[in-house]
Amino acid sequence: MPPSADRGADRVRPLGLTQIYRFLLAALLTLNAAQAQEGNAEAGRAIVANRQVGLCLLCHSAPIPEERFQGNLAPDLAGVGDRYTRSELRQRIADSSAINPSTIMPSYAKTAGLTRVAPAYRDKPIFTAQQIEDVVAYLATLKAAEAK
Repeated sequence: MPPSADRGADRVRPLGLTQIYRFLLAALLTLNAAQAQEGNAEAGRAIVANRQVGLCLLCHSAPIPEERFQGNLAPDLAGVGDRYTRSELRQRIADSSAINPSTIMPSYAKTAGLTRVAPAYRDKPIFTAQQIEDVVAYLATLKAAEAK
């Protein structure tokens, strides 16, 4: 290869697949959020507290005093509404692995690229777009002043 053919190749960095994936996921989340109605914080609180639906309290603790035995594997949800925007909360719920590839948090909206999924649950998200919006609405109400 002539020396001039490779000039500037070290200056151009192609967009990585992870960046493209994040962009496409953000676009998809925006479309899904547009299809869902505005979130209901009460419904979101019920989803977070319900140990049969989201299992949030298996890993997280939250300012839900009537729920005993809350998790300590993941960050406390108290004050999360001050730490993240609604868009960032939505991203973390829908597919936390786009932010942190080694996360143990499940992807509540992602259906592709998953392993060890029971046949009854393949190609089905854990949460509907409306449930995600409800949980986002609830988490956005959790401000630092209310933290434990």
